[in-house]
Amino acid sequence: MAPFDQAASDWDAGLNESFAAGEERALAEAYRQFSPLVHTLALRALRNHAAADDVTQEVFIRVWRSRATFDPAKARLPAWIVGITRNAITDARAASMRETRKVLAVVEVSADADEAAMFAGAEVLADRLMLDGELERLGEPQGSILKLAFYDDLTHSQISQKMDLPLGTVKSHIRRSLSLLKNRLEADRAAS
Repeated sequence: MAPFDQAASDWDAGLNESFAAGEERALAEAYRQFSPLVHTLALRALRNHAAADDVTQEVFIRVWRSRATFDPAKARLPAWIVGITRNAITDARAASMRETRKVLAVVEVSADADEAAMFAGAEVLADRLMLDGELERLGEPQGSILKLAFYDDLTHSQISQKMDLPLGTVKSHIRRSLSLLKNRLEADRAAS
């Protein structure tokens, strides 16, 4: 005999009226007899013990809350509970799909962010290489002065001391070199 048929045949039809009237002992008996069937149906459909446990609990909450809609003249209680079980399983699947879509969206956003960071890193590297090339084209001591200012973050005074040049000379080289670099970078950007 199939599990549903066994559970249905064991059900005391006299409890239908008690259940419909809201007697807790009828619900307790329904739970005792049908929770294994509900759990089995949920487990077969969802293939996850925790999800099947949740569906079983949800089914009996729904059964109790909607007991006023149960009509013993239209259906036997076991069949009515199985109908609620099918709806709960469908709802659990839909919730799982929504959760999966959320996770995939987060993964996709994360992948896009990683790609954007990688692209930004490549742009920074390209800018650095282009700047290094332009600094080399400046010649000496201008290229060295700007490298100390850009890469070592030294002040004009520190550069003056390090290169043993007058402070005014360092400032003049930086001003003229920056103006020259600006013109070259604008020309490069206009060309690309």
